[in-house]
Amino acid sequence: MTHVDSFRTALVVIVVIAAAGLVLAWIARRRRDFGSRSERATFRTLHTASLAAPPLRQGLTPAASDKALRYLRALLGAPAVALTDLDGVLGWDGRGDHHRPSTYDLAVDTITSGSTHVDRINCRHSGCSLRDVITAPLTVGDQIVGTLQVYVAGASAGVVRATDEVARWVSGQLELAEVDESRARLMEAEVRALRAQISPHFIYNSLSAIASYIRTDPERARELLVEFADFTRYSFRRHGEFTTLAEELRSIERYLVLEKARFGERLQVTLRVAPEALPVALPFLSLQPLVENAVRHGLEGKPTPGRITIVAEDHGADVSIVVEDDGVGEDPEKVRRALAGDATADSIGLGNVDERLRSAFGDDYGLVIETALGAGTKVTLRVPKYAPGVHP
Repeated sequence: MTHVDSFRTALVVIVVIAAAGLVLAWIARRRRDFGSRSERATFRTLHTASLAAPPLRQGLTPAASDKALRYLRALLGAPAVALTDLDGVLGWDGRGDHHRPSTYDLAVDTITSGSTHVDRINCRHSGCSLRDVITAPLTVGDQIVGTLQVYVAGASAGVVRATDEVARWVSGQLELAEVDESRARLMEAEVRALRAQISPHFIYNSLSAIASYIRTDPERARELLVEFADFTRYSFRRHGEFTTLAEELRSIERYLVLEKARFGERLQVTLRVAPEALPVALPFLSLQPLVENAVRHGLEGKPTPGRITIVAEDHGADVSIVVEDDGVGEDPEKVRRALAGDATADSIGLGNVDERLRSAFGDDYGLVIETALGAGTKVTLRVPKYAPGVHP
């Protein structure tokens, strides 16, 4: 080997050592930046809890229990954990599952009394180290709905307190699941109420318009029937609390085709939609009532042709949607009463839509309505591009 080669080899070794030193220094600095050992332990605990929360938010079911139990066991650092409802065992995680058949029997006292119990296990299974089971109640409101059981080699006071705390946290997640379910039932009821408002008026007018073409233009009547079928199929679907703006606009397009069959050239439509706005999620049937109000209350009483303009624009984290007509306008006080839920205000679901938008996205996302008699009506709403728990 020449002197030059030796020099090059030594230089490479020096560079490698220096690089390794920099990497180790970077790792050490990152570890210091992350915090102390107790801070890292806190982070791990919070992270584990965050992984257990989503399945528990689905309710106390076997499927949710299977997903959540391994995280609950990690939180408690226990050899085995189980969840029961009022009727039986929902899930088990950890060793010693030969104890599973007796799990519910050990939960009965806690279900009956509502207090945490510690029971001794007389296990004759070879190699099993489990000796105690701690059973803590799970509650939703004032009702006991099940138990969390923790199997350990010895039930110290600290483990019992930890079990109680985790059981209270699980109960909180189950209460949130109940709130989610109640909210979903309420939203479904509101959509059913909205359908009841829309359907009679629209169906009667659509079928009347289609009937007028049956003799004079059968092909046109057939096309309108297809549009009517597609529109009603979308409006009366039973799955999904949310939809996309693209799907809502397709349904509105069918609605307007049917209304144009009735109004003819008296109804003009302008549509401007930014491509970025199409995938955004919004409550099901939240635009349709606004468009029908524009037709029914804005243009139906106007002797001259009228125009409906629908605009959706990208506004950073939000999408802005405007439904505007140049019709006869409305008394602002009547609109205020409609938004407050006054059924005598004779609007098609304005209060319903406003409430569902606020419920889904917060009070900053309700309807903004500008109108006056003889001045047309402009309805504006904003929808966030992303909102937790909102999926079409």
